[in-house]
Amino acid sequence: MPAKSAAQQKAAGAALSAKRGKTSPTKLKGASRGMYKSMSEKQLDEFASTKRKGKPEHVSQSRTKKSSSRSTARKSPTRKSTARKTTARKTSSRRKPSR
Repeated sequence: MPAKSAAQQKAAGAALSAKRGKTSPTKLKGASRGMYKSMSEKQLDEFASTKRKGKPEHVSQSRTKKSSSRSTARKSPTRKSTARKTTARKTSSRRKPSR
């Protein structure tokens, strides 16, 4: 199965390098660490050998997963807006500049 994006191909290349012993697995982060743990060397080789030409840098999660249960689970109907409320400040509480 070929990589769907350039970022996925790069992560697979890093994981493959660690699988083959060329780099340390402790240096892997994010997706490459997950790929290192869950995929075989053959699978990583298929992903890493994908040509990047014509591939987007990143693919949104909605395009890669058919059901987006993860994104809907985070939303709550009772969640309040995160916008900050502005409050009026008293002018007397401000420090006057010293001369």
